[in-house]
Amino acid sequence: MDDVTRKLSMVALATLAVLPLSVARAQGVETYEQPPINYSTTESRDPLVPLLTRMANGEKVFAGPAREVVQRLLKELHIPVESQVLVFSKTSFQRSRIRPDHPRAVYFSDTCYVGWVPGGLIEVAAVDPQLGPVFYGFDPNETEPKFTRNNDCLSCHGGSFVRGIPGVFVRSVFTDGDGEMLLRHGSEVVDFRTPFTNRWAGWYVTGKHGTALHRGNVFAREQDAELVVDFKRGANVSDLSPFFETKSYLTAGSDIVALMVFEHQTAMQNTLTRASHDCRRMLAYQKNLQVDLKEPVTTEPTYESVKRVFDSTARDVVDDLLFKGEARLPQGIQGSASFQNAFRAEARRDRDGRSLKDFDLQGKLFQNRCSYLIYSESFLLLPEILKQKVYARLVHALHPTQPDPQYAYLGADERRRISTILQQTHPEFRKASGL
Repeated sequence: MDDVTRKLSMVALATLAVLPLSVARAQGVETYEQPPINYSTTESRDPLVPLLTRMANGEKVFAGPAREVVQRLLKELHIPVESQVLVFSKTSFQRSRIRPDHPRAVYFSDTCYVGWVPGGLIEVAAVDPQLGPVFYGFDPNETEPKFTRNNDCLSCHGGSFVRGIPGVFVRSVFTDGDGEMLLRHGSEVVDFRTPFTNRWAGWYVTGKHGTALHRGNVFAREQDAELVVDFKRGANVSDLSPFFETKSYLTAGSDIVALMVFEHQTAMQNTLTRASHDCRRMLAYQKNLQVDLKEPVTTEPTYESVKRVFDSTARDVVDDLLFKGEARLPQGIQGSASFQNAFRAEARRDRDGRSLKDFDLQGKLFQNRCSYLIYSESFLLLPEILKQKVYARLVHALHPTQPDPQYAYLGADERRRISTILQQTHPEFRKASGL
């Protein structure tokens, strides 16, 4: 490449990195609504689609009381009822229905999220492996209820909370006794790096956690512009019936371990969605630039700027896969055995019965700190060159004697376990590791 072409390429790539986002937002169009993603106009292949097809062909899947509809929907989507977590902050478009005595329930699997407020709508976020989460609404009170793709959700789930992608997230925000947010005292998007003490404001939490305090199960008030809240009142709660009528919901709890899994999973899913979007966008731009400059068109990164994006993205994916920066959990975490059994039921296991879904709860969430979403289609359908970079970094991180020092928090035994589990349950990793 001569100097003139190199300069043109550098200028063009710099423009890609800066202009589309600002121009798109100035025009009210997010980058994920532009080529090559085309989020809203692309037909989804998320886990809800087979059910939508059956309903379009006339199958009567849902009828009867809303509670029964939710139960059938969870069964259709293979979502365990035991995953129920409850939020009372008014942080949904159903905010008028949400109160501490009438919380919103959320249920989840590895690929789907269902939200429900008794008496209100059913919300679904189903993960398309390339688009990211796709949002639907369903009104069980209609005569002939149907699912409708609801892009209004993107006002929160496609904006600043998730940095310009369609995303799923957990928010910790103080509320008053009516569930109204007290935003002047902060709002935090929670993931596995968030200190335990900062989690779950606006959520109900059932389970034990020793002497450590979190922000769940309590309401705040303001006095002379200062926040007043008694965190001890929300500690180690096992019964939510003093707060609301628990019989209105599918289970009685909002499990502490389910909440922590939920937080990890939403963060990891967002990382995979961002990785897919960013790298596909860079490859499409590189192709257009090569055509414009009459250069050979390549299907893998050619320009240094594009290579750097792929390298940094691979690092971000591996960091989250391996729980880098995970906040230490307090001693005494005890959650619902029924949730843990349901969560582990379909785990992929090595010949010794070990999996990436085995819980630790002694300072860390999992025994083997590599995210189970490495098996997901969101991971497996990442651009191939990106996946190869991820596998190379992952193999280096898990090396038995000379691991990447960035992941020194993984001891030799844990690295060996993770590597063995992946070699025996993940064909692509086995091939990448040379076995």
